[in-house]
Amino acid sequence: MRRLKLVLEYEGSQYHGWQFQPNGLSIQEVLEGRLETITGCKTTVIGSGRTDSGVHAEGQVAHFNTECPMTPRQFLKALNSMLPYDIVVKSVEEVDLSFHARMCATHKLYRYTLLNRDFPSALFYRQAHYVAQPLNVEAMRRAAQHLVGRHDFTSFRGSGCGARSALREIYDLRIKKYKDWLQISIEGNGFLKHMVRNIVGTLIEVGHGRLAADALPEIIASRNRGRAGPTAPARGLCLVKVFYADSPQNEDSPAEKK
Repeated sequence: MRRLKLVLEYEGSQYHGWQFQPNGLSIQEVLEGRLETITGCKTTVIGSGRTDSGVHAEGQVAHFNTECPMTPRQFLKALNSMLPYDIVVKSVEEVDLSFHARMCATHKLYRYTLLNRDFPSALFYRQAHYVAQPLNVEAMRRAAQHLVGRHDFTSFRGSGCGARSALREIYDLRIKKYKDWLQISIEGNGFLKHMVRNIVGTLIEVGHGRLAADALPEIIASRNRGRAGPTAPARGLCLVKVFYADSPQNEDSPAEKK
């Protein structure tokens, strides 16, 4: 028995998230179906974690076990020849059987993209959340710094979240602006259901002046979902990278330098 690690990129608009769903097509279901065709055996693919319906990924990580003698490169070529255009396998690597895509992950990096101008984009409407009203980016940045660190993120926890604890640590939260585009990058050791999207929705409220930047500590302390902002749409969210203990150094990742 061998274990192979996959790094995947996908445009999630047409899928009901990563994990298998009885009422809609998922990334996991598509991958397992193609692997069964390739190997002739039913194959379970384990991901680093869920992504919601409509969320994208540049660096989702998954693994599967197989007795098939194909090389990693052969798997790469075979999968990409069979997968739909919006799911791509970027790399295949044979790893030790002790590797687990979810259990071995140390932290993750997400990016949320906003388009802030008078008119939307026809080309990027599936990859960015359009906000027409001007945003106070400096106020959003001040608010964001209150979220960095270890906190109880109950105020940013989506309903139906099955996590036992709401304690999470955000290592870095930065907002980059380029012309009409804003990118909100959030790196942390774990995320609750809809946590990133709820944080973004709250920062947008700050940008609109409906919440004060200095209100964030009180919102966190309240442990009340109703005190934070609305959930931002899934289409702006992308899982950029999953980190492991042996991940290479990344200049954009402060947590890697700790």
